[in-house]
Amino acid sequence: MEPLERFLSGIKEFLNIPIFSLGEFRLTLWTLLYLLILLVLLLYLSGRMRRWITDRLLARTSIPIGRRQAIATIVHYLVVVVGLLIILQTAGIDLTTLNVLAGAIGIGVGFGLQNIANNFISGLIILFERPIKVGDRIEVGDVEGDVTNIGARSTTVVTNDNISIIIPNAKLISENVINWSHNDNKVRFKIPVSVAYGTDV
Repeated sequence: MEPLERFLSGIKEFLNIPIFSLGEFRLTLWTLLYLLILLVLLLYLSGRMRRWITDRLLARTSIPIGRRQAIATIVHYLVVVVGLLIILQTAGIDLTTLNVLAGAIGIGVGFGLQNIANNFISGLIILFERPIKVGDRIEVGDVEGDVTNIGARSTTVVTNDNISIIIPNAKLISENVINWSHNDNKVRFKIPVSVAYGTDV
């Protein structure tokens, strides 16, 4: 038993080696492992909860599929944000000490991740205002098809040839979007047919 205890104590000492200090908080390998496991668990459970809300909870109501997915996605984002704050607090990280780090990250987002932030905010606008929703028939530029998914960064449109096209959400906000089924699900297709002169009617 003594070799096993020495081995476990050695692992414990190794995991408790501080990487750097932030105020009174010391970041160790054990803290990183703890944060990583809880973050993966949070993302997995919140994803399962979003599917459960869409396919089980709200499926019993008369809410359309597009609105169900919008509600589930918004709840998913809220759960991830609140869960991340709880995880950081339970890990012993004082959020007030992260003000400088948050400012630096904000500058990085403003310059380096501008397109990603733009697409994310555009996705939230689409979910709240609902100019398009899942199941709509839309046309954006040369892309025409049915909306199958509205994500945080992009929207998936499936064409008549069963080809999935990923459109950034910012494009759906900044450009003209033709929504064939915005008010009514009835869609009319106009198919021109050429007939030679002199053809028997």
